Amino acid sequence: MVKVQTKKPLGQPTRGKTASNRLRRVDNFILLYEPSLLTRTDGLFADSMFVDLGFGFDARTTLESAGRFRRVNPNLKILGVEIDKERVETALPFADEKTFFRLGGFNLPLRSGESVKLMRAFNVLRQYEEKDFAPAYERLAEYVLPGGLMIEGTSNPFGSIWAANLARRLANGSWKLESLVFSTNFRLGFDVQEFQTILPKNYIHHVLEGERVYDFFEAWKRAAAETSHSKTYGPRQWFTAASERLAGYGFDVLIKNKWLSKGYLIWNNP
Repeated sequence: MVKVQTKKPLGQPTRGKTASNRLRRVDNFILLYEPSLLTRTDGLFADSMFVDLGFGFDARTTLESAGRFRRVNPNLKILGVEIDKERVETALPFADEKTFFRLGGFNLPLRSGESVKLMRAFNVLRQYEEKDFAPAYERLAEYVLPGGLMIEGTSNPFGSIWAANLARRLANGSWKLESLVFSTNFRLGFDVQEFQTILPKNYIHHVLEGERVYDFFEAWKRAAAETSHSKTYGPRQWFTAASERLAGYGFDVLIKNKWLSKGYLIWNNP
């Protein structure tokens, strides 16, 4: 049973600032990764929604996502959630019968009968202490249907690069961290170090010798150095060559062209 918020929103206000289309590549990734989730209508998924958690000082990220996701599901319900009352009031004029804006935090402001198939929480948890990461995840898991997804991470100010956890809600109520996803549109070239600086909260302080994520980045840097001749053909080709070399080291990264050519490196079971 999905819990309905009855208490004060849990969490802290974000800076709230964003740029138009900052999260476009995040949405495009979901559309490429699992479009069937957005169109799923069996059982409890029949009327489930997409939640944009922490949409910021105006409604743009939620409305931009509505435009993208409703190309595959015109009836998709979308909820923008903000912990700042003034931000919600600013967004309310853009609400309609399928698009909602509500005051809330990690205790989502769902109403009776509502459920969530997909949640995006970007540039939200980065400001918290690491000790608050797991409790926030546990609370958010209460609202997502088994089989649903949450994509949670951090981007640079214009969304040209980002890194995110892709978490799957399990039947037992917990999350499974399915993958760690890295994204670039190549406008800043290709530099492995840039991805390290925008890691999600559960990794950013663990790029230390002896940690798995440290080994991953050391291997990725080595792969980039060993394939640096590829940058003659551009950063996209170099990114692809380095990713393929990384897979050769034994890391479970997806090396299909559909991902690498679009600037997505997916590390499964990180």
